[in-house]
Amino acid sequence: MSFVDSLRALVEESSALWGFLVAIAIVLVLTPLVSALAPRIGGIDDKTDRPRVHKRPVPRIGGLAIVAGILVPMAIFIDLDGGYVGIFIGAACAAALGLVDDIRGLRPSTKLLGMVLIALIPVAGYGVVFHHLTLPLVGDHDIGWVAYPLTVFWIAALANLVNLIDGMDALAAGIVSIAAFSFALLAISFGRADAAVLAAIVCGATLAFLRSNYHPAKIFMGDSGALALGFVLATVAVQGVLKTAATIAVVAPLLVMAIPILDTSFVVLKRLKYRRPPWGADHNHFYHRFLRIGFSQRRTAAYLHVWAALVASFAILLRFVPPRPLGKWDLGNALIDAAFGLLVVAASIWMIYTLEILKSRHLQAIRLRPREPEPDHEEAVEQVLSAGRR
Repeated sequence: MSFVDSLRALVEESSALWGFLVAIAIVLVLTPLVSALAPRIGGIDDKTDRPRVHKRPVPRIGGLAIVAGILVPMAIFIDLDGGYVGIFIGAACAAALGLVDDIRGLRPSTKLLGMVLIALIPVAGYGVVFHHLTLPLVGDHDIGWVAYPLTVFWIAALANLVNLIDGMDALAAGIVSIAAFSFALLAISFGRADAAVLAAIVCGATLAFLRSNYHPAKIFMGDSGALALGFVLATVAVQGVLKTAATIAVVAPLLVMAIPILDTSFVVLKRLKYRRPPWGADHNHFYHRFLRIGFSQRRTAAYLHVWAALVASFAILLRFVPPRPLGKWDLGNALIDAAFGLLVVAASIWMIYTLEILKSRHLQAIRLRPREPEPDHEEAVEQVLSAGRR
């Protein structure tokens, strides 16, 4: 199915369109109600449990509106049998786990264990598993029993990735909406209508939430929203993309979620470098670094959204303009993919250089030129931030 045909199919799929619209309506109606409920049940973000970029208390249980905006149209527009029953139950459980954390607080290890157990619901209970890995230039391989722990890891990891990037107004909601649209388009192109409908519903719910979440945010999604959104995105990727035999099946989800993956990987490595627990909170996420160099919250969110959209567009390009259609190299397609890939790489290098993740001394090392020793300003920043958290 071509790109144009896939877009047309997504628009003409009435369940996807109506699910998208109903999700928007539910979130728009429920978000103010949830915001009013938050002070009554302790769902206020008061800046006491981890570093934040806002200065005033804000309701942080907006995820309840988002999850309702997903589960209600899901029950209406998707035939809840097989794997989708497990996804429905698991999303509700993920939201409940996140709500407990939003109100009472949970240890990071407890949340991670909880998400692993919740991931077992669709995987072990309802067969939401990808049994094959199709690798570029290698081919399709049945991974057998490894599929089960690998799928559980994918779901739990993605849920926590979305949770970790939810630290600034509009950031997580925007990135999830971009990812959901990408998965909807990819799923419909593979003929997986239910997965496309669910992705369209998630896209609608998160876009509607942005109305109240854009800076200055009136409400945050909290862990109740972030964990549930990551869970649903991960399972949509399994049902709509990873279960297919196409080579892009493995590459596409990684590209679509590349920014949260890169952000979390960088933060964890930085924490290990300074001998801190990898699950601890700090100010080293991409959005923290943008704010430190003087970007506003709106500009930071815009840059990260554009970066995420650019990388996701590359995944979509590889799906519809494959370099090896039907297993044979196509020079024209390969050149188009290479050109766009270079654009993505150049933009990514600019981003990480702007964020001072890639420094001049790294570039000099690549060029193999002698250089003068450069003071490690990162160490000084870490000392200041650590002192501020004591």
